[in-house]
Amino acid sequence: MRSAEAGDTSARARILDAAVLRFARSGFRASVRTIAADADVSPALVIHHFGSKDKLHAACDEQVLAWIAESKRRNMGPATSGRLLEVLAQTDELAPLVGYVLRSLQAGGPVGKAFVEHMIDDAEKYTAEAVEQGMARPSRDERARVRYLVYSSLGSLLLSVTMNPPKDPEDVNAAVRAFMDDLYLPMLELFTEGFLTTRRMLDDYLLYVSDPPREDDDLTTSGIR
Repeated sequence: MRSAEAGDTSARARILDAAVLRFARSGFRASVRTIAADADVSPALVIHHFGSKDKLHAACDEQVLAWIAESKRRNMGPATSGRLLEVLAQTDELAPLVGYVLRSLQAGGPVGKAFVEHMIDDAEKYTAEAVEQGMARPSRDERARVRYLVYSSLGSLLLSVTMNPPKDPEDVNAAVRAFMDDLYLPMLELFTEGFLTTRRMLDDYLLYVSDPPREDDDLTTSGIR
C-alpha cells in the first residue's frame, strides 16, 4: 500500500492501510472493531486518530485516489513501451484497491459519485501527460474522452464481478484476475489497433454535430411527408 511504500509504519498508517483492505473485502459496513483487529490496534486508537468511522472512510478515499493517480503515471510508460508484463505482474497488488473502487460504486450516493469524479479529474491530468509525451493521441474533447474511458473501464469491471462473483466474496484478487484474463486482450486491441477500418462514422457524426437539423427542417424539405 502507498503508506507502506513511503516507509510510514506508524499506527495511523497501519490503520489506514487495514481499513482500505477491509472495506475492499467486506464493504463499508465493516466495523471499526474489525478494522482495529486487522491493524492490530484497539478500536479506541482508531477513533483517536480519525475521530469516527466516516472520517476514516474519507481518509481512505483520499489515499486510494492519490495511489491511483500515482500508479497510472508510473505504469503508463512501461505499459506502452513493451513492458506490459511488468505492469500485469502487479495485479495482486492492484486488486485490493480496485476492490475498494468497486465497493464505492456499489455503495452509490455522494461518496461513490465523488470518487468517480475525482478519478476523472486525475485521469484527465495523466492522459494529458501521455498526449504530451506522444504515447496517446489527442482528442477533440479530452474531458469527454476521459469520462468515457473511466465509465467504460469501471463499468465493465463492475459488470464482470457482478456476473461472475468469486466463490469467496472477500477474494477481490480472484475477481480482478478473472476480469484481466477474459478482457485484457480485446481491450488492448481496441486501444492500440482500433475497431473500425474507416473513419466514415466519425466523419458523418462530425458533419451532423457541426450543422444539426432544426425543428422546422422536418422531412418535408426532402419531399418526404
